[in-house]
Amino acid sequence: MKIAVSCNGNQIWAHFGHCENFMIYETENSEIISEQSVPNPGHKPGFLPNFLADMGVNTIISGGMGGGAVDIFNERNVEVILGAQGDAKMAVKAYLRGELKSTGSICHEHEHADDCGEH
Repeated sequence: MKIAVSCNGNQIWAHFGHCENFMIYETENSEIISEQSVPNPGHKPGFLPNFLADMGVNTIISGGMGGGAVDIFNERNVEVILGAQGDAKMAVKAYLRGELKSTGSICHEHEHADDCGEH
């Protein structure tokens, strides 16, 4: 399974599309077997969900995300976990243990500041 986390460095970022990078974790038998940082190629509506799905990502973990991105991930059969905070690797480990659940933190305004935290 491949899990992506929207980050600034190794810290989960508040809004998916405006992150600095994605930490990509390959997992097997509920263990992380590899990780890599992929720079955010740019925030364009609809682009990032397809970019990550095309990389084979099965799950995306983020602080918050717009409804359009959630819809595209759902169409591509990528599980969306929202409301996460802190260290990306720790969040992935919690997810693999079944302890990380989505809060459904959907951003409803394109300015996001009140819904997703500061950007």
